[in-house]
Amino acid sequence: MPDYRRSYIPGGTYFFTLVTYQRRNILSSHLSIEWLDIAISKVMAYHPFSIDAYCILPNHIHYVWTLHEKDCDYSTRIGLLKRYFTKLYSENFNAKEDLPESRIKRGELAIWQRRFWEHTILDVDDLSRHIDYIHYNPVKHGLIESARDWPYSSFLSYVENGVYDVEWGANNLSNLEETDFGE
Repeated sequence: MPDYRRSYIPGGTYFFTLVTYQRRNILSSHLSIEWLDIAISKVMAYHPFSIDAYCILPNHIHYVWTLHEKDCDYSTRIGLLKRYFTKLYSENFNAKEDLPESRIKRGELAIWQRRFWEHTILDVDDLSRHIDYIHYNPVKHGLIESARDWPYSSFLSYVENGVYDVEWGANNLSNLEETDFGE
């Protein structure tokens, strides 16, 4: 098995990509989004952090989170988020279909890929680039023509706070399309 090394910096800001099992579009319904919100709220209640930016697409999620000053345990948060969502999802849908033997042995359902992509944000420019990437992602995937049209992202709150013009992301941002942040 590969040796994955993650960066754990207390109070750090991190970019994450979580992908569904076999890129299934399980995050495409309003109900799934509600369950994700419930899962996030449960995690935050016991392990606080701030969500700086997010975008939920049908088969993956991007987040930028900042942890508290003395805390660096994002892995527990990601694990709990996946667990809480999986519980809610599996209570309503058959998540046991087409399970490979390795998942059956581990007691895993067909909801999430086992691992997740993590990047420690290095500076303000890195943060800005990752937030732009998050907000442009639905356009990149051809789901919409403008970032303002995607309901499951933090883009509109950034518009309200004056960070973006509402037309941002309607243009061809080819430099963002060529970037791969854990997809």
